[in-house]
Amino acid sequence: MAKNELIVGLDIGSTKIAIVVAEPYGTGGVNILGVSKVPSDGLKKGMIVDLEKVVGCIRAAVSEAENATGVKIKSVYAGIAGEHIRSINSRGVIAV
Repeated sequence: MAKNELIVGLDIGSTKIAIVVAEPYGTGGVNILGVSKVPSDGLKKGMIVDLEKVVGCIRAAVSEAENATGVKIKSVYAGIAGEHIRSINSRGVIAV
C-alpha cells in the first residue's frame, strides 16, 4: 500500500485532540492502523485561546500516531465543531 493512500482523521476538541490512521480496502472498508489521544490545552469552550498550546497538542498527537503506526503523517481530515464555526473551501499546506 502506498503511504499516500492513508486516511488520517484529526479531531480537535476542548478536552482532547484525537487522531485515527486508517488504510482503505475493498469497497468502502478501512483497516485502522492506529490511534492517538492527548489532552488538549489552549482551547476553551471550542475556541482557541492560546494558539501555541493548541499547536503543541496537535504535534504531540501526530507524533504519537506516527510512532504507533510507523508511518509519516502528511495530511489529515480535520474535524472542528462549534456554533461559532463558519467555513469556506480552501486548500493549504502547513509543516507539522
